Amino acid sequence: MLDVAGTWLTPEDRQLLRQPEVGGMILFARNTESPAQVRELVRAIRSERPDMLIAIDQEGGRVQRLRRDVVRLPALGRIRAEAGDAAEQVAEAAAWLMATEVIACGVDISFAPVLDLDYGRSEVIGNRSLSGDPDEVARLGKAYIAGLHRAGMAATGKHFPGHGWAEADSHVALPVDERSEAEIRRSDLKPFAALAKELDGIMPAHVIYPAIDSLPAGFSTRWLQQILRQELGFDGVIFSDDLTMAGAHAVGGMPERVDAALRSGCDMLLVCNDRGAAEQALGHSQRIGMQPGTRAARMLARHTPVSDYKSDPQWSHAVSLLKDKGLIETIS
Repeated sequence: MLDVAGTWLTPEDRQLLRQPEVGGMILFARNTESPAQVRELVRAIRSERPDMLIAIDQEGGRVQRLRRDVVRLPALGRIRAEAGDAAEQVAEAAAWLMATEVIACGVDISFAPVLDLDYGRSEVIGNRSLSGDPDEVARLGKAYIAGLHRAGMAATGKHFPGHGWAEADSHVALPVDERSEAEIRRSDLKPFAALAKELDGIMPAHVIYPAIDSLPAGFSTRWLQQILRQELGFDGVIFSDDLTMAGAHAVGGMPERVDAALRSGCDMLLVCNDRGAAEQALGHSQRIGMQPGTRAARMLARHTPVSDYKSDPQWSHAVSLLKDKGLIETIS
């Protein structure tokens, strides 16, 4: 899964998209001027590859790439704090709103929900987390997934098995979580275990848990094959986190990262914000004869994009619910 630099495709972008090893495209804020422009960009991508999986990060709060002419959603942590007894209903409504607006742009998935716990330690997670209580994260995460599914979007839980305790930001450093396996199982792993059969995708953390493996979770067969697949029974898509992040450097250069992610069991590898690295990853994938898998097709949007979704009574109801709880700042 790769990215492009701007709001339209260059000839070089089109050539890259035609390579069969490229199975997905992720959009960032620099790619999104308005929903209409995003729809045009998506049409251009699908003119090259109709089967392309297109993703974005549209969690709410500070992680919201689409900002014009969509609902400015709250960070997930505010739902529990401000919705009280209605938190599950609000979580489902927020997820439905986000997914409906994203799918209306032609985009298939947002990488959500965040299932990390908020210990007040990790600035990169913080209020992106639903709660610091694992049972509460599982409960609200279940409602959020239901909202995504009702809108026709597949759900991707992140960052397995939990990024909330490690203080370092894996974008710029290699976080280490020194806790025991028993402690991690009692806490951070619980939401993933509870929701493994309902999630369509999972993204592992670029975090090392030395009590379990010397490799970051996204490169660990112990985490991804033995615990996630075999023990928890997860049969969905495993997306690597971005292989250009500092937390991925632990296993070597880009060819080594590709090999390690594939060996651990990742189904789709993200290589973002570095065209040189993307070309390295693609070239290596071609040299080793990477074969496109079948799981990623499950993540395509399940509903046809509808541009006039704001006329749907469900949209008005969801917006009113979030407004009543003080969770919507503006609708731009």
